[in-house]
This record gives sequence, C-alpha cells and structure tokens, in this order.
Amino acid sequence: MTTNVSKLWTKDFILFTISNTFLFSGFHIFLPTLPIYVLNQGGTSTDVGLLSAIFVFCAIAIRFSTDYGTKKMGKKYYLYIGCVLCFVAAISYILATTVPRLLSLRVLHGLGFGIATTLYAAIVTDLIPKSRRGEGIGYFGLGTTLAMAIAPGLGVWIVDNFSFNTLFIVATFSQILALGCLSLCSIPDDRSIHIETQKNSSLIDKLVEKRLLFQAFLALLFGVCIGGVLNFIALLAKEAHIANAGAFFLMCTACICLSRLVTGRIFDKKGPAWVILTGTVIFLLGFVVLSQSHSMTSFLIASALYGFGYGTIFPALQTWMFNLVPSEKRSAASATFYNMIDIGNGVGSVALGMLAGKLGYASIYGCSAIIMGIFLFSYAWFVIKEKSSLAHNLDEAEE
Repeated sequence: MTTNVSKLWTKDFILFTISNTFLFSGFHIFLPTLPIYVLNQGGTSTDVGLLSAIFVFCAIAIRFSTDYGTKKMGKKYYLYIGCVLCFVAAISYILATTVPRLLSLRVLHGLGFGIATTLYAAIVTDLIPKSRRGEGIGYFGLGTTLAMAIAPGLGVWIVDNFSFNTLFIVATFSQILALGCLSLCSIPDDRSIHIETQKNSSLIDKLVEKRLLFQAFLALLFGVCIGGVLNFIALLAKEAHIANAGAFFLMCTACICLSRLVTGRIFDKKGPAWVILTGTVIFLLGFVVLSQSHSMTSFLIASALYGFGYGTIFPALQTWMFNLVPSEKRSAASATFYNMIDIGNGVGSVALGMLAGKLGYASIYGCSAIIMGIFLFSYAWFVIKEKSSLAHNLDEAEE
C-alpha cells in the first residue's frame, strides 16, 4: 500500500521537474544559434570559442561558492537568484548588438546557470522519498534530456523562419515559465539548518565536498568521454563517410530516456554497484563500436550503447553522491558533481581534439574506451575494497 512517505509524483516534484526542463530549454536553444549570431554581428571563430569558454568557466567558478551561498540564503532563495540571472541574461540578449556586450551577458548567464543547475539537483533530492531516490532522479533528468533533444532544433528553426529577436523572446518566455513553475512549488526554507552548521565549516568545505573525492574522480573521467561525443561526433561521421550524423543524437536521446525509466528502480533496490558497473560496460562498448564505425548500422548501434550507458551512469553517479552526504551538504555535492563533469568535458575537448589532429577522429573514441576502462577498473576496485572492509567489520563484531 502506497503511503505519503513513499509517494514520488507529488505536485511539488512535478512542477519542479517542469521548471528544470524550461530552464534547460532556455540554455540549449542557444547552443547552435548564438555562434551564428556572433558571426552575423561581425565576430570571428575565436569569439565563438570564447562564447562557450566564458559560459562554462563562469558556471564552474560560481559553483565553488554555492555551498557558502546556501548557508547565507538557503537553497530556495539561492535557486531563485540563479533563475532570475538566467532570465535577465535571456531578455538582455535582444540588446546585445555587439560582440563585447554578448560576451558580457554570457558571464551573467553562466553565473545564473551554474547556480540554478546545482540547486535544482540538490533540492530535488529533498522532494523525493529516500527509498525512491534513484528512480526519482532518473525521471527528473528526463526533462533535461528532452530539452537537449528538442530545444536546439527549435532554435535553428526559429532563426531560419523568423529572427534572432524572436529566438530571444522564446528563450525569455522559457525562463519565465521556469520561474513560474518554481514559484508554485512548496520548498522549505532551510536557512536555519545551514546557520547552525556554518561555524564548523572549513575553507576547504566551502570550496568542494572533500568526502566525495573518489566519486569526483569518476565524474571527471565520465566528463572527458562526454566531451568527445558532443564535440566531435559529426566530424567522425564525415571522416567515416556516414551521411546523417543527426541520427546519432536521435537514437541516443531515445535510449537515454528508456534507460532512465528502468535503471533508477534498480538503483533503489540493488544499490549503485549494479547500475554503475552495468552502465560502464555498455558505455565502454559504445566507444569501442564508435572507433570502428564505417556504416550507418554500426553508427546507430554505437549510439544506442552510448545512450543506454550515459542514461544509466549519469543519474546513478549523481544519486550515489547525494546519498553519501547529509542534506545540508547536498549543494556542495551537486556543485562537485557538475564541476567535475564540466571540467572533464572541457579538458577532454581540448586533449581529444589534439589527438584527432594527429590520428584521426576514430582515435578519440578508442581513447575514450580506454578512459572508461580506467573508470570501470577503479570503481570495481572500490566495490571490492568496500565489501572486504564490511566483511572484516562484521567478523570483528561477531568476535
């Protein structure tokens, strides 16, 4: 019999998930379109690179102070600040008629997005029953996946058929909807909790959650491999003479959605090891197939493996990190997770790009398979060590 304690689909959870979806839609709609806008405003390819680099750098930088911000204002009000900054940036793009203005707005947007994404992930765990946390975070992430699948194409369509001002208005409306749904959620004010624990926080605690160093290492490796796919998959398709690179993302998105519908429940019943180990093997096989892809069939098989692997590892690793810290440290855990993903993505894009310049784009995915092999070996070693330690403690307790 279902009780309120184990109820997942509450009004707050649904509205919060929708709010997060609209926030990410307002971000993803700009990914393929702002580079075009920069070039139309007289910018160069260097300016296009700065557009992304500034945004990512600001998002990473602000996350290091997220724990401090939540201690001062609480997660609820700090999330509102992040969403408002995203809204201000979106509506201000209309006035960004020069490249310097646009780049300055990317600073604002990066700061807001860094705060908002961290706090959405941290707060949603408070809205989900602990017994269904893996399942709930999997469903919550579906909104992000749908935004990633739909918003970029919608943005290109708007630019092709209307204008950039229309694009900025649609993006602004998306941020308004995010704020509107958020305002209807009943999120508790947790400032008193953070004030009580603030005196015992060290400088290191304010910057990064040091209890999650191993998990952060895994997230970093995972982020490196994500960067290779996001930035170079179209170039691999061209190198291998595969006609439609877009099919990779369609298949990938479908498989991510399917995996999130299943693996969260397994996480809650069996624990993280069952999910992460299985997802890592599937993810690794996806890179092996990608490195050998010379036809559309193998390309789509690799896409399906990548999608299932990504959709399994991402929410499982995130949920595992949240489960290892008390509720007042979830903001720090969320910041650590996203920072490692973003840093890995950036480092991977540069390093793998250099590798591709010497050995071709297929080599990127062979290297990514090796990195995921390190991920797999490291996590398997951790699980074995943890079980050995648990067995030793039980033996001591019996004695």
